[in-house]
Amino acid sequence: MSPGRNGRVLRRTAIIVAVVSFSLFMEVSGFLATPTADREEVSYTTLHAIVPLVFAACAAISWRIGPTALPSRLMIAFVVMWIPQSFYRVIEDAGWLWPLLRGVELGWAVLAGLIVLVYPRGWLDDRFDRWVAGIAVVGTFVNLLATILLAGPDAVPCACAPNVYQVADLPVVYGIVDNLYRIIGVGLALAVAIRLLVRWVRGSVPARAVAFLMPLAILVWAVTIAAQAVSYAMSTTTDLVLRTISLLAIASIPMSFDAGIAHARNMRGRVADLMRITREGADRGLWAESLARTLRDASVHVYWWDEEHAGYFDADGAPIDAAEADPRGTQSILPVSSPQGVPIALIRHDRVLTENARLLDGVSSALRLSVDNGRLRSEVERTLQQVRESRQRIVEAGVDARRRIERDLHDGAQQQLVSLGMRLRLAANRASALDDAELSTDLEQSIAILNQGLRELRELAHGIHPSLLSSGGLVLAVPELAGRCPVPTEVDVQAEGRLPEIIESTAYFAIAEFLANVAKHSQATRAWVRAHVVDDDLVLVVRDNGRGGASLDAGTGMLGITDRIDAVGGTLELESPSGRGTTVTVRIPLHGSLVETPT
Repeated sequence: MSPGRNGRVLRRTAIIVAVVSFSLFMEVSGFLATPTADREEVSYTTLHAIVPLVFAACAAISWRIGPTALPSRLMIAFVVMWIPQSFYRVIEDAGWLWPLLRGVELGWAVLAGLIVLVYPRGWLDDRFDRWVAGIAVVGTFVNLLATILLAGPDAVPCACAPNVYQVADLPVVYGIVDNLYRIIGVGLALAVAIRLLVRWVRGSVPARAVAFLMPLAILVWAVTIAAQAVSYAMSTTTDLVLRTISLLAIASIPMSFDAGIAHARNMRGRVADLMRITREGADRGLWAESLARTLRDASVHVYWWDEEHAGYFDADGAPIDAAEADPRGTQSILPVSSPQGVPIALIRHDRVLTENARLLDGVSSALRLSVDNGRLRSEVERTLQQVRESRQRIVEAGVDARRRIERDLHDGAQQQLVSLGMRLRLAANRASALDDAELSTDLEQSIAILNQGLRELRELAHGIHPSLLSSGGLVLAVPELAGRCPVPTEVDVQAEGRLPEIIESTAYFAIAEFLANVAKHSQATRAWVRAHVVDDDLVLVVRDNGRGGASLDAGTGMLGITDRIDAVGGTLELESPSGRGTTVTVRIPLHGSLVETPT
């Protein structure tokens, strides 16, 4: 935690401790100063003392999760203004103090109403709310002036000292002002409660989720204070059960506030789930469904920007109708664009969600991230496909070049050397017939050297591109290849048809490399080669009974073969447990390219 934030937490904690201590002081001192016969029941007094504690605790929570600091400050002010009637007995001799407290003793009700009005955004953003708040504040100020200037000691439940501010003894006028202030307060509370309740009943699922329990709490409180106001005006005692219900309703206001804010934060948390679902660029239809579940708003509709047609269209291709974008005045449009200002989409949603700006910001970010990820994924896949095609073209070009070199060696240099050998043989025979032993010996030695050169040339040509592979495919070339391996090798090659040349060449040289490794490194006494077509894949399996412990990184030959296999979309698996031989499995997709051998 940063030093600045640490300091704020300590200051807020000190404020909460101070106001709670002050509230408990008023409650306890008033209870002790009241004669035993006049005291409230201990259970009611305890509940009355708990109410400000609930507001203080909720203030601490609201400071952490609330949209602004205003709700927390209102809750702290409520704790200070929660003045028990018994506290007047503590200050009854202070004629300068009790009129001030009497004038603002209902300030807690104004503060509770303001807490309701600033829910959930944390400020007054509606004309109705501002009018209600203004009337309540002005009424409180007028009542304070009337109390200071007109109230006598009989206005409070104690034998208080005279009001030092009193300018006229007009108890009837003061009573009218006092009762009118309470009636206006009850009317405002009922208006707010009924308005919230009607909006909750008529609202959509998102609207109800955002409103949460606040309408019910304010309605119960408004009804109970209305009954108390009537009892006060008639100078009768309010029923204890009714007063208890009123206390519970008041305590539920800050709890409903924090619960609603926490619920809204939880909705923002679900945006993380939305990002997880759509992080790879989800289908547009799936995106809209996921967004509706996240916002719990079945009316959500997403329109995507179409650059070609310069307009917004939904996942089914239907264009947005501006006249129906907000048909009943209950929905809003959230435009989403890239950081460069390029349009991405329009999200039509329940209007109440505009009160949760952070949620909508998260949705916008998730949509931008999804679009960017989808675009990047498409670009990466397109690039990878281009790389695969390029590698395959390189391999095909290599195969063509090897075949051409093998053909040129066979038809060019090899044929000339064979012709030279025949001429040397004729010359050697003529030298023998002429009894020129020395010339005959030299010619025989030249013929031997020429034959060795021809053998090496044939081996070279065979290594570049075996002629058997071109003429007979794997069926002929693999057994011949296995026959040249010094380790006895059993061969099983499917003879049902020919494969594309690039696949046959890749398979042949892969087997050649594997058998070369068997001969050089495995210390095996036997090897097996199998080549079959399984589920439209050419499956090669080369196995030996050697010492195992082989690795794909053991040499450049294996790396080259791995690249060749990957270039044709194949895969290579190596199993080589120490002391238990080695098995190499290659799968090369054929994509239906198996050609039947003509009969």
